[in-house]
Amino acid sequence: MNRLNPSRFSRLIALLATVPAIASAHPGHDGGHDLTWDFSGGFSHPIGGLDHVLAMVAVGLWAAQLGGRARWLVPATFVALLAVGAALGLQGLAPAGVEPMIAASLLVLGLMVVIAQRLPLAAGLGLTALFGAFHGFAHGAEIPASSGGVSYGLGFIAATVLLHGAGLALGLLSARQSTWFTRIAGTGVAVCGAALLLR
Repeated sequence: MNRLNPSRFSRLIALLATVPAIASAHPGHDGGHDLTWDFSGGFSHPIGGLDHVLAMVAVGLWAAQLGGRARWLVPATFVALLAVGAALGLQGLAPAGVEPMIAASLLVLGLMVVIAQRLPLAAGLGLTALFGAFHGFAHGAEIPASSGGVSYGLGFIAATVLLHGAGLALGLLSARQSTWFTRIAGTGVAVCGAALLLR
């Protein structure tokens, strides 16, 4: 069975290190702020939204199913575009239809997990990038004006990485035992996405 190479994790961390430069596009932030409080607020933001939690765990589950390089490239792509989308959302540049796209991400990612769809890597990364950007738009637009942009952004990125990791771990564990858990989880994510779209 393929295992994640530790050097690939170090590359992901290096990628995340570029986030402060992106987040600092928001002028006037982080000066005189309680950075720990801002980080905590950012960390709790995706965890406090069921739609974000489900999508991010689903990304990890799907990455586990895809295997190989996709195990780290799919989550890393989501995180990278999340950061870019957040920087744009912070500047008020989020496109229309963010919430429906987030709901669509649940439906599509859930279905991908249910049917264990193995797209070509480029197509899988493109789909992941699209959904990551829209989740980022939502995060960036909702950063409180009183919070430090950099530390808040690092907080929700850290939470995203952990949620991806949880989904990846669950997916790998399920693959060793039985695929039923992954498929049930994917069904739940897809149903939630459909419900949000029909709301």
